[in-house]
Amino acid sequence: MERMPHHDDITIEDLAGKRAVVTGASDGIGLGIATRLAAAGADVVMPVRNPRKGEAAVATIREQHPHAKLTLEELDLSSLASVTALGQRLCAEGAPIHLLVNNAGVMAPPDRQTTADGFELQFGTNHLGHFALTALLLPLLKAGRARVTSQTSVAARSGAINWDDVNWEHSYDGMAAYRQSKIAVGLFGLELRRRSAAAGWGITSNISHPGVAPTSLLAARPEVGRAKDTVGVRLIRWFSARGLIVGTVDSATLPALVAVTSGPAGDGKFYGPQWPGHVGGPPGEQSLWKPLRDNENAARLWTVSEELTGITFASATP
Repeated sequence: MERMPHHDDITIEDLAGKRAVVTGASDGIGLGIATRLAAAGADVVMPVRNPRKGEAAVATIREQHPHAKLTLEELDLSSLASVTALGQRLCAEGAPIHLLVNNAGVMAPPDRQTTADGFELQFGTNHLGHFALTALLLPLLKAGRARVTSQTSVAARSGAINWDDVNWEHSYDGMAAYRQSKIAVGLFGLELRRRSAAAGWGITSNISHPGVAPTSLLAARPEVGRAKDTVGVRLIRWFSARGLIVGTVDSATLPALVAVTSGPAGDGKFYGPQWPGHVGGPPGEQSLWKPLRDNENAARLWTVSEELTGITFASATP
């Protein structure tokens, strides 16, 4: 007899009067996070790369929550010009940001690809794009005494930053590059907490991961050179539909939602699914994986990221 998926859930406090920014909100986990924040009353800004998908996402949310406060914005995290343009628009509006979820990402293109600025696609999109966006939004985050949650991955359990070749120009391993990008996301989220505390920015920063769920990350994505679904995503869908081992898209949203909305959620903490292996199950706090524990690497990454993007937190006001 087949098991059915579990239906874990959390209660989200009233977010009326709060402004939230969620990257990657046009589908999958990001759409789920945006939906829950909007349902709780937040004014949700949805920066998306594909306007058509963004409009469909807005329609999906409004089908469930007709009075949802939603704003579509254009954002391509693989282009620093696009990231800067969004930062300028939001800062010109001047509305404080109370919640920021750095969620969007790409995973394991079969061949090495680069961003508009010449960075390896995964490192440039998953980490550097979010690093630059957070820096550019710093005045609004400070004004809102924001809580920032950066979404890493189970892939960050192992691997390392390829310091001698962070853009994988001399050799390319798609999964190793993905692990690097998600280790970088985690290190950044934790270093942001330390720097905020030291400088008095008033920003809370923690990290989360969704476990494993049947999202589009490993599905057919022509824009990253993947013409058909991977064997991995087909297996994930099979297990998820039967409530085995991995999570669902809905359960995968919960760690980030706990991290960014829950009063008890701590600063500089790590949230993920709680079943064995942390790939599925209800959300909760967990111990940092070894690649995320190195504070010296986190500080080094911060410096490298400022050098590569040309954007610093000290001079980030557009």
